[in-house]
Amino acid sequence: MSANNVVVLDFETTGLSPDNGDRAIEIGAVKLVDGVVVDSFQELMNPGRRVSSFIENYTGISNQMLQTADDCETVMARFADFMGDFNLVAHNASFDKKFLDAEFNRINHQYSGQFACSLLLSRRINQDAPNHKLGTLVDYHQLPNDGVFHRALADATMTGHLWLHQLETIKQYKPQQAISFEHIQMITGMPKAKVIAFLSQ
Repeated sequence: MSANNVVVLDFETTGLSPDNGDRAIEIGAVKLVDGVVVDSFQELMNPGRRVSSFIENYTGISNQMLQTADDCETVMARFADFMGDFNLVAHNASFDKKFLDAEFNRINHQYSGQFACSLLLSRRINQDAPNHKLGTLVDYHQLPNDGVFHRALADATMTGHLWLHQLETIKQYKPQQAISFEHIQMITGMPKAKVIAFLSQ
């Protein structure tokens, strides 16, 4: 499967872990086909309880906004249709995967796509970046952004730009070779010191 055909997603949540009972409150995603954004998805979702003032301030998502939103199950069923069998990308993917899995478990939905992490990839192919936070990398690579952070679609869109930039960086090593999603997963799983030699083979 080509690394140019992915769904890039981002969750805003009530806290750090579904294991502690935290829920998703917003999902944003962009669908890339042949490296071009062809569709996007953004919905607030009502987790069935109030969110903390910290989360309200951090995300800009208020309890008032969530009151009129559909519940998580309804929104996630719509997202399942949007996502289909695409592979998935997120920045700090272990966080988003936990919430995707937890919310999909609630509606008994299985998905076949695999995850890749643009943060882990950045640590391996941009080792000179000051750090690997999304906002830092957007500035560092001078990627397009609208200045909005910690809202799901804005973060997913910026992660999409970062992902395509990362694919271009890798392609410089092998201009003739199509980059597969599995190839990216191999890179993110290897020690940093071995990446340049691997890319240069």
